[in-house]
Amino acid sequence: MIVESANRIFEVQVEELTVWDRRPHTHSFFEIVYVESGAGFQCINEHEFAYRAGNIFLLPPLDCHSFRIEEASRFYFVRFTDHLFVNGDGPVDGHAWFDQMAYILANYNRVPGDIVASDRERDFIVSNIKAVHQEYLSADDFSAGVISGVVASILNVLARSIERRYVEQGNAADRGFGEILRYINTNIGEKTKLRAAHLANRFNISATYFSEYFKKQAGVSLKDYVLKSKLRLVETKVLHSGLSLKEIAYQLGFTDSSHLAKAFKKAYGMTVGEFKNSGRACCQT
Repeated sequence: MIVESANRIFEVQVEELTVWDRRPHTHSFFEIVYVESGAGFQCINEHEFAYRAGNIFLLPPLDCHSFRIEEASRFYFVRFTDHLFVNGDGPVDGHAWFDQMAYILANYNRVPGDIVASDRERDFIVSNIKAVHQEYLSADDFSAGVISGVVASILNVLARSIERRYVEQGNAADRGFGEILRYINTNIGEKTKLRAAHLANRFNISATYFSEYFKKQAGVSLKDYVLKSKLRLVETKVLHSGLSLKEIAYQLGFTDSSHLAKAFKKAYGMTVGEFKNSGRACCQT
């Protein structure tokens, strides 16, 4: 096992395992996992997805995850820590990275399992993960900046791949619907752009029919879809951004922190404070 870290911003770990031992992820924001060899099953919240050599996964901290190994496996883990996202320290703008990661994680939940669609993107990510690892092993004064640049490229490719997959899922229901979902999620904090009238006009759908159309395709009303998407981001921001509830409410277009707090409790059956205290519980048992 090789473990390297730099200023607690990233951690890189390479492991060859025959059995997966559950480990707490108290200090990890999320992990990118590349399976170099082996086979078995990735377990996410009591659901299993077969894995094999070449697979790339995200392991979000709020999910209960493990691997059931059937063939000895070699994993590369790139771990991101709260230190980067809360403090904005290091050679990159941590807060800007956080917004990127919140978007990725919110939409990743719609496409669990291997997250890369094309061989070109997979080859790019794998080569860069290995480059990050090698840079750690030969660290010098320039390594932190080099690693940050490489990881930023990986994150952009992951975001594009994840977005493409959930857009395709939306388009499977109705051609063009996935583009509506992408527009909503990339403008989730802008109230005027999320109104039915604006969306109907932008996507050339009758304003009187749009709400009915959206519910038919999404299975939920536009209002409920938008709220659910916002609350996914609230989860991540509450646990990892260090922002106040007032700041989160402002960013996501809630009327105020009280409005956000009431919506959160109605959806989750607990207060934001209770969620913050227990949000990692499933990963620590």
